Amino acid sequence: MNNKEIYDVSAELEKVFGVEGSSTREKAIEEAWEDYNAQILLDARKNSRLSQAQLAERIGANKGYISRIERGLIVPSIATFYKLAAAMGLSVELRPN
Repeated sequence: MNNKEIYDVSAELEKVFGVEGSSTREKAIEEAWEDYNAQILLDARKNSRLSQAQLAERIGANKGYISRIERGLIVPSIATFYKLAAAMGLSVELRPN
């Protein structure tokens, strides 16, 4: 593609993930959010200067569990998410859009 061509991102997304509203597209969106949230937790842990083992100890889990969360392989429950945040010295705020 040269710089003078118009690139249709929506068409490319449809090719790869299906049309908006399709089960394939919805699954891809869900997986993207899981990966995004996993990255947020990884970054938060690193910013807190904690190892996976240290964070795991603080919440009563094992290092492998933290690793699976950070790689997006599992999604923690809401209760575990709050424990993770508190263990890193963070708070969770729920507010209207």
